[in-house]
Amino acid sequence: MTQKNGIRRLLSLDAFRGFTVAAMIIVNTPGSWDHVYAPLLHASWHGITPTDCIFPFFIFIVGISITLSYGKLLDGGRPKATLVAKTLKRAALIFLIGIFLGLFPDFNFAEIRIPGVLQRIAVVFLVCALLFLYTNWKQQAVIGGALLLLYWIVLIAVPVPGVGNGILEPGRNLAAWIDSLLIPGKMWQGTWDPEGLLSTFPAVVTGLSGMLVGKLLAIDRVSYERKVIWLYLAGLSAFLLGFAWGWVFPINKNLWTSSYVLYTSGLASMIFASLFFVMEVLGYTVWAKIGIVFGANAITAYVIGSLLPEFLGPLNDWYVTHVVEHGEGAKMASLIWAITICLLTYLPSYILYKKRLFIKI
Repeated sequence: MTQKNGIRRLLSLDAFRGFTVAAMIIVNTPGSWDHVYAPLLHASWHGITPTDCIFPFFIFIVGISITLSYGKLLDGGRPKATLVAKTLKRAALIFLIGIFLGLFPDFNFAEIRIPGVLQRIAVVFLVCALLFLYTNWKQQAVIGGALLLLYWIVLIAVPVPGVGNGILEPGRNLAAWIDSLLIPGKMWQGTWDPEGLLSTFPAVVTGLSGMLVGKLLAIDRVSYERKVIWLYLAGLSAFLLGFAWGWVFPINKNLWTSSYVLYTSGLASMIFASLFFVMEVLGYTVWAKIGIVFGANAITAYVIGSLLPEFLGPLNDWYVTHVVEHGEGAKMASLIWAITICLLTYLPSYILYKKRLFIKI
């Protein structure tokens, strides 16, 4: 089946977004952090686990969405100034929600943490949206490549006071040093933060990689079948290049290294190509309903999934004492709790979806 409509709403993109959010909730809410299967934990430093792929996948999806939605708005005659104002407002709101989640439920401002997951999403969204409005896709590709090379050179070549140059150890690298000087408040790991300032630059490139995929999707003259082929080829090329680059610049989620950007963006492209083929080309969509529902209100679902464990704190304590740490299968019991939180999050998300209420955060 050949279709030529590059910018209609793609259920495969909604599903990818939704499955990614569901994965975020599951890895963030185990019954007990003392009992978690290894693939559901982040790599301690260098290296990568399935969990390390979730955050860049979401940013990659943000990039695709920017190209498709902003391209449609521009084609419809929406002024760039209006879109800039809209972008600034949305980025600020997402950033503030991230701050709120970090403070909830104690609201101890003495322990406030400025960086965070939603905060990084907000910054990347803002930068990528502005780049989309004021550059073309070729310029975006050049900017992305230049940022990855520059980030590699800077981390390896610029000496860190008291440490030296070329050191990529936890808390003993240029990114950590800059964060210690410029980030007010608390950092996630005391001396460094995985969502710090310098590592946000390569995270922008993750968003740009999604924007380039969005550009391919928006080309009407290219059939869906050819788009799938190009998504696989581009994804495999980036994946292999990132893997090879990792030999000299290790794949590291905490530093968001250049090799990590290419590796995860390539993997995201291939996974999306698979969803795109099954759902848009073959038309099999029923199986992905959970992903589509979560994806329709992704940030809202993430917020609900982040707040629920706080409200269920006493029940979680009982569950850990009487189920997780009682008998065999502690890791499975811990995972069941996380899946339960995900399913509880699905209920309000499904109600919103059924009522066609899409909360634009």
